[in-house]
Amino acid sequence: MSDTWETKYGPRRVRHDPPTLEEAITAAQGLTDQLAEQIEIAAGFMDLPVEVVRAEVMKTMRQAPRVVATSREGTARTVIVERKSRRTRLTPI
Repeated sequence: MSDTWETKYGPRRVRHDPPTLEEAITAAQGLTDQLAEQIEIAAGFMDLPVEVVRAEVMKTMRQAPRVVATSREGTARTVIVERKSRRTRLTPI
């Protein structure tokens, strides 16, 4: 099927948004815990050089606020804290 087709309501198009580098890095982090492998996987997803992806990963690692807590077993556990903006609600008049 093409990207544009005719319906009884008029022409319809499919929106195609290619993935971003940030999304590729997040997907690679879900696949492995090793930083070097994450960089290679994300570079493979985006067809970019490893150096470009490595710079972006290092940039995101510095920006992410992290809180490290120790569990009862003595192993360190990383918790990532993100702030989300409040959703404003519009009331009908």
